[in-house]
Amino acid sequence: MLEEVERWLSTRSWSLTDRPLHKILAAKHRTGQSVSVVLPALNEEETVGDIVAIIRHDLMQQVPLVDEIVVVDSGSTDRTSEVAAAAGARVVHRDDILPRIPTVPGKGEVLWRSLLVTSGDIVCFIDADLKEFSSDFVSGIVGPLLTDPGIDLVKGMYDRPLGGAAGQGGRVTELMARPLLNMHWPQLAGFVQPLGGEYAARRSLLEQLPFPVGYGVELGMLVDALHLVGLDALAQVDVGVRKHRHQDGQALGRMSAAIYRTAQLRLARGHLIRPSLTQFERGEDGFEPRTYSVDTEERPPMVEIAEYASRKVA
Repeated sequence: MLEEVERWLSTRSWSLTDRPLHKILAAKHRTGQSVSVVLPALNEEETVGDIVAIIRHDLMQQVPLVDEIVVVDSGSTDRTSEVAAAAGARVVHRDDILPRIPTVPGKGEVLWRSLLVTSGDIVCFIDADLKEFSSDFVSGIVGPLLTDPGIDLVKGMYDRPLGGAAGQGGRVTELMARPLLNMHWPQLAGFVQPLGGEYAARRSLLEQLPFPVGYGVELGMLVDALHLVGLDALAQVDVGVRKHRHQDGQALGRMSAAIYRTAQLRLARGHLIRPSLTQFERGEDGFEPRTYSVDTEERPPMVEIAEYASRKVA
């Protein structure tokens, strides 16, 4: 490990106990910064309501840390929107944000558009499929941004159990993202959960970043933030244990392909000869190929979007 990374781990990796809630609240009051929480959601009716309700109760009603909770529905066919609204979130449909630019499927697409429908100086992203959720996920990753003006982006780090086995989750991280980062961006090798969906950042940073539209968004954001603001402006906080719905192996393969494509673009901005991935499923006549396109599109930095610029002026 690079000496720079070892130093970073000792100065930019924290636990929840390093910033008690009363100190975070005092910093928020002193600096006047506002906090938006965004949940990108697709068919998450079983979990999204509990997450919203816990954040509202713990961090809006009991203490005034969060200023708004926005659930961006990316085309759910279940009751995700209704459940989220009933729990107290403002629900916005992806397709209603910036309608002049046609939407494409993907998590990054939703996160990018969320910048247009939130107002917080700090934007905190939380995945909507978390189980046994704790509001520590929000306060933990928002805390350093409120208390330290030199921090621009904070990732959550946590244990990810799989099937009852501790530390076995995060298969795409271990098989794809971590090797890529260690080999090509070794300054980022200290991140425990580089692909984790729980992170917070200053709007002033997010609006300058391009957003890969799909699952490459987390890796792309880390790499681009490193180049834009430097390693010392990035941090991570241990928030405990993350439990969520796990994807099957083939879905993980598609995620890995999108992440590799994101890395490839940043390594060389080169042309991908075949932006697709073929996987196999056993059918009646043996193994049958299934070919999926790989997310190759990226959204430009939000500051380049006229509607966003005009909103800031207004």
